Amino acid sequence: MTAPNELRLLPWSGPDGKPCYLSSDDRGGYMSRLADNIEAVQLGRAAKLLEQASETLDNQDAALDEMRCLVKELTGALRDILRVATSRGHLLAASEPREPVY
Repeated sequence: MTAPNELRLLPWSGPDGKPCYLSSDDRGGYMSRLADNIEAVQLGRAAKLLEQASETLDNQDAALDEMRCLVKELTGALRDILRVATSRGHLLAASEPREPVY
């Protein structure tokens, strides 16, 4: 079984926005693959939003409502990407060999 410090932070929230974790030794299992696929979608969405943001900022005639909508979408994407980065950072730390403590 996975040690508590090796739980995988999943790319979605549970009830009330609380984080969800996966405890599994099988990185190729269904839930791990599902999480990987959702992370890939989130990263792709963020890349498209970044491109859209650059175009919108270059447009001097962009409406205030358009900017607000873009900021709202960017905020959601940033939240998702931060969760992906945190999850992957924890996975890397858990998979690195640990130095013996003397």
